Amino acid sequence: MTEENSSTRRQILGAALMAAAGPSIAESAPAPTQRDEPRLEFAFEARVTLANVLVVGPSTIGVRRIVPITGGTIDGPKLKGRVVPGGADWQYVRGDGAIVVEARYTLESADGALIMITNRGLRHGPPEVMTKLARGESVPPSQYYFRTVAEFEAPVSSPHEWMNRALFIGVAQREASTAIVRFFQLL
Repeated sequence: MTEENSSTRRQILGAALMAAAGPSIAESAPAPTQRDEPRLEFAFEARVTLANVLVVGPSTIGVRRIVPITGGTIDGPKLKGRVVPGGADWQYVRGDGAIVVEARYTLESADGALIMITNRGLRHGPPEVMTKLARGESVPPSQYYFRTVAEFEAPVSSPHEWMNRALFIGVAQREASTAIVRFFQLL
């Protein structure tokens, strides 16, 4: 990939994340009024089971953490299957308390195709809410911000190849041992 293509892809991912920054995202976005306005279409929900957070410690960019992924399920109109154990979410906690996430793991579709995912995002909220989440307490997702941008790598010539040519916004929530991410295809 050339530097120009890489820069363009980063710009597109940034724009996609900004599109998800609104306070709410409905099952599907309203029809655009102009041809170039983005729309979102619900694709599937991933319920990703997690092991305990491993705290690496302070680094030059924040407190580094690793959250091992132990499995899970995926279900929705565009994809069904499971989360393959073995990935992880490599995070760091910034000085302002926001958590930057980068999860890399594998999905297995109901028809047996393995699909790689890289899901980058941001989680933040009031200090008391973030403290409750850190303790594993249940907090309504409306009390904090947790959004991601996902890229998928599906087998070429498979029924899931369309995922290679689309960008996805994730609207997420954290529970004690699970991350729930609702993926919306950016149209």
